[in-house]
Amino acid sequence: MANLFTYSVFFFAILLNSPALSVPLKLDFYQKSCPSAEAIVKSTVTKAFVNDSGISAAFLIRLHFHDCFVRGCDASILLDSKPGKKAEKESTGNQGVQGFEVIDEAKAKIEAQCPQTVSCAGGIHYDVPGGRFDGRVSLKNEVIKNIPDPFFNVTIGKQLCPKRVVTRGNGHTLWAHSIDGSHCSFFSKRLYSFNATYAQDPSMNPAYAKFLKSQCPKGPKTSKNIMRDPLVHFDTSTPTRLDNNYYKNLKSYKGLLATDQVLWTSSLTRNMVKKNVKHPSSWASKFAAAMVHMGSIDVLSEKQGEIRKNCRMVN
Repeated sequence: MANLFTYSVFFFAILLNSPALSVPLKLDFYQKSCPSAEAIVKSTVTKAFVNDSGISAAFLIRLHFHDCFVRGCDASILLDSKPGKKAEKESTGNQGVQGFEVIDEAKAKIEAQCPQTVSCAGGIHYDVPGGRFDGRVSLKNEVIKNIPDPFFNVTIGKQLCPKRVVTRGNGHTLWAHSIDGSHCSFFSKRLYSFNATYAQDPSMNPAYAKFLKSQCPKGPKTSKNIMRDPLVHFDTSTPTRLDNNYYKNLKSYKGLLATDQVLWTSSLTRNMVKKNVKHPSSWASKFAAAMVHMGSIDVLSEKQGEIRKNCRMVN
């Protein structure tokens, strides 16, 4: 028995599976138990990327992040709500998280080949050990206290959840923001209602703020625009390529979210930003290491979890 999402097309797959702190994992965990798993996941992800412009590597990385920060990397975010008990995916903290259908398709194909062998919690294509199990609990009210919001502060985060913020806070997993984007509703406060003194966040690059306002006009909520919430890329220069432009933007005070900009303004992480600007070629190993580290959060053992037949519900 092992993990479903351990391989990818190009850099990324569906979720991250990585060395656990207490549960022994190993490479090629299901080489014998389900040798077709890798090919099935790869073909499913490839098809999703080609056929659906709404599915991207960034969405799948985000899905992994939002899973691991609540109850650990146990695929709890995939579980659907039950009557009277809202699941994690219902939380506003998981607004915009996508990719569930890709996982459903891959899981269905693997179950047809290897019933109850490959779990729903899993990985990106680095050298990734396997052997984790799926959680049985998913609670909506646990999301907000574990997922940093767009105004997340590094210092506060370390006080609230030091084990989880070590990866988010060091900024390497935020490298995924080089190819990601955010809806206007997540940062419009910085443009129009920052605080009682400043309508616009004074730390923002003025030209950048002007550009963002052109993408996210204030306007009244009418029947025509009440549902309008445009997506803006974190890095507008190379939005589909992972590179160090993300960090260059932070030095120029062009961080889209307060979560991003704090990596430059905080003394805890500024040197990391400087190094990643100066040494762009080293980003890949740093990013991979950070993702692997994040994937080690609260890995479940066989006694604590299960291998779901359907990722959306417990057995």
